[in-house]
Amino acid sequence: MDDEARATGLDPARERAFREPGAAIRAARDRGAPLHPRLDSGGHGTDLYGPTYAALDLGTNNCRLLVARATHDGFRVIDAFSRIIRLGEGITASGRLGTPAIERAVEALKICRDKMRNRGVTRARLIATEACRRAENGGEFLTRVRDQVGLDLEVVDRETEARLAATGCTPLIDPQADGAILFDIGGGSSEIVRLGNSEAARHGPPVPDLRDWISLPVGVVTLAERHGGIVVTHGVFEAMIAEVSSHIAPFAAAQRGHDPLRVHLLGTSGTVTTIAGVHLALRRYDRRRVDGSWMDDAEVTGVMQRLLAMSYDERAANPCIGFERADLVLAGCAILEAIRRTFPCARLRIADRGLREGMLVQMMRDDRIWAEGRPQ
Repeated sequence: MDDEARATGLDPARERAFREPGAAIRAARDRGAPLHPRLDSGGHGTDLYGPTYAALDLGTNNCRLLVARATHDGFRVIDAFSRIIRLGEGITASGRLGTPAIERAVEALKICRDKMRNRGVTRARLIATEACRRAENGGEFLTRVRDQVGLDLEVVDRETEARLAATGCTPLIDPQADGAILFDIGGGSSEIVRLGNSEAARHGPPVPDLRDWISLPVGVVTLAERHGGIVVTHGVFEAMIAEVSSHIAPFAAAQRGHDPLRVHLLGTSGTVTTIAGVHLALRRYDRRRVDGSWMDDAEVTGVMQRLLAMSYDERAANPCIGFERADLVLAGCAILEAIRRTFPCARLRIADRGLREGMLVQMMRDDRIWAEGRPQ
């Protein structure tokens, strides 16, 4: 692979379109790809058009990829990948990414690279988050990924994480509410965002009305490593909640005066999707039933009490948890409980979407994919 292609793992001819806003549109037009959809009788675009986009999120716990093409009012995913890699395993104690974790991440990223190549991706954003921000050897890891895998990862700051999550989840805000408290419980950090209710866009998804945000320096991996995740007593659980609450306090003080009954919680993370799956008694996880579902306060409390009463083996045996999450799910519940105690909203909406969807929407907006008239 030559130097020009190394940054993305794509053919050199695709490199400029891969990074540059608008170039992917021009490349698709040159190939004769339709830039605007045909509308069905219902007025909603169902055809795919324009270039092929990819969004990759390398987090502290997961490596996730979405490949998508635009529709009239959003996009349709044509390929996806998700794997728990625990890149940030042990970073709390050592301050470094461990060799086994790096190997797991590299192998997962190779799969993502191949999927992007096979799908003909011409525009992508590839981000890394808290583990790479925090690790002493984060730069060495990024160099290895660039040289061995051919992907050039962008380490984003916490504000970017919050804004991308808001962009990805804004379509799930109840239009009858005054907005939402969005939270994204990650492996190494967690973001909370105060969102107003956005007006529907004429073209494409709604634009988020971001009022305020905070990033907490705690996630499920770091919290479980400090307090333990296999045997979690009520005392340990409360200690986790207290730690998280201390980080939320400054943000909560700035939100005084907002009526929690006029907004709802909007959660995006493995924690909330797991809670929803357990609540729905799914025999296997089903995104179609989870994404966009609602739970009231009593239902969330009931599931968390059930999880806290389970042994590690019982949690691992649950089809919506499994061995990969069994030692992390209660740390996630503690973060969620700290948020619920701070913002006692009556309802929680579950989002099986977030950073990747936010990146896709942002790239498509930058390319004017939903603009009236043919993009230039």
